[in-house]
Amino acid sequence: MTKTFDHFFNVRAFIALLILFAGVFAPAANAVVRSKEAPVFKIQKVYKIQIELDGALISATLDDNPTVRDFITHLPMTLELKDYASTEKIGFLPDKLTTQNAPPGSIPSVGDISYYAPWGNLAIFYKDFAYSQYLVRLGRISSGIEHLNFSGEKYATISLIHSN
Repeated sequence: MTKTFDHFFNVRAFIALLILFAGVFAPAANAVVRSKEAPVFKIQKVYKIQIELDGALISATLDDNPTVRDFITHLPMTLELKDYASTEKIGFLPDKLTTQNAPPGSIPSVGDISYYAPWGNLAIFYKDFAYSQYLVRLGRISSGIEHLNFSGEKYATISLIHSN
């Protein structure tokens, strides 16, 4: 009887170990299988704009999101830019833009072009700023940010120069 009991106990212990190992190693084996699947790439559109200020050009690349796609449907446009909080140049858009799927806010840095949804204005940052709720990043200046160093108001013409 002792041999039968020991044999039964060893079989149960062995099965318990198998279940334990299966629980530990099955997710890892599954992950290996998943990693061999073909990666899914989402091709994002590239939007390039230029902002003309008194003959000076600022170039920027916009992100690919619903707010940007709505914004480019209004281009070309001319806005009056003026300083706000010694941090950004702002200009009010003729129509509010969609904020569908937009994050709840963002932390702007030098060169960011954003949309502030409550006011319906474009914001071009020449200084870093803190997290701002309802601020949707549109893109980033790639060259010419020094042309934002002006006082008073200036009219800016924003044009789409490239889209793929």
